[in-house]
This record gives sequence, C-alpha cells and structure tokens, in this order.
Amino acid sequence: MPSFISPKDILKQIGLKIDSVAIDFGSGSGGWALPLAKMLQEGKVIAIDVQAEPLSSLQGKAKIANLKNIESILADVEDSVPLIENNSIDLVLMTNLLFQVENKEAVFKEAKRVLKAGGKVLVVDWKPGALMGPKTSVPSEEEIKQLAKESGFALVEQLDAGEYHFALIFKKQ
Repeated sequence: MPSFISPKDILKQIGLKIDSVAIDFGSGSGGWALPLAKMLQEGKVIAIDVQAEPLSSLQGKAKIANLKNIESILADVEDSVPLIENNSIDLVLMTNLLFQVENKEAVFKEAKRVLKAGGKVLVVDWKPGALMGPKTSVPSEEEIKQLAKESGFALVEQLDAGEYHFALIFKKQ
C-alpha cells in the first residue's frame, strides 16, 4: 500500500511550542493549517493563499473544529505580504507549494523577512518523477536545498515524508 504523507506526524517532529506563531504559504483549504492550529493551542496560524475559495473552505472547517487561532489572508507569497510584520513568525510552511510558483527565490525571501531569528521553514513537496503528483516541472530536494542556502537558511533536518514527497526543515541564519 502506498505511503502518503501525514501532516500531523511531520508537524510533531518540528518541536514547536504551543504558543508559536506559524504561517502557511499557499495554505489552500487547510490540509496543514488545521492540524497545526490544533497543536498551537495558545499560538496562531496565518493561512495565506492566492485564491479566496480555499481560504473560505478553511475558515468553515476551522469553525466546525472550534479552532479560533487561524487567520486567513488573501495574498500572493511571491510578493511581499505587508500585513505580516518583519521577524514575527516562528515557522513558515511551504507544503506542496514550490512546484507551483514561478519565483521560488521571492518565496524564500518573504519567508526570511517574516521569520524571527532562528525561525524554521518546513518544505514538503513532491518528489520529481513520483508516480503520483504533478506531471509539471517539480524542483528536486537538491534544488530546494541550494535555493534555501542562497536565501540565508541552513538545513536542519530531512524527514521521512513517504513515497511521493520529501520534507526538509531549514533554520533562518
């Protein structure tokens, strides 16, 4: 049976405090933001997406789950998101995102801007050539590692994310 990624299992390995503030770049309908909000009981999750419909779905799911610590922002993370202050975030999520964006450097630049010193970035994306997933150009782990390094991040850990994905944790230097 194929092994699919478990957001909850991956998120547990990051070592966040319950009062952490996290931002989910390209949140969609909340596949990662919702389990993260449950973990950060005294913290906050900011979900950002370029499409309003998935964010609306996320807010509906959060309401049903009685999660009051999720904020949604309609924005493009390839541009600066002025609503987020510099050095204010503990964790940036980039899950199934980088294969979809043209300007990956801009996304890492925005992550660096919003992260506190020592803040972390979790990148989870499709493995190139995987049987499932997008058939478009997918960046490799090595390409992501190089891009992160050039953007001022150090690789902290590689996590097992199943057959179809890779997971990398970076720290702001």
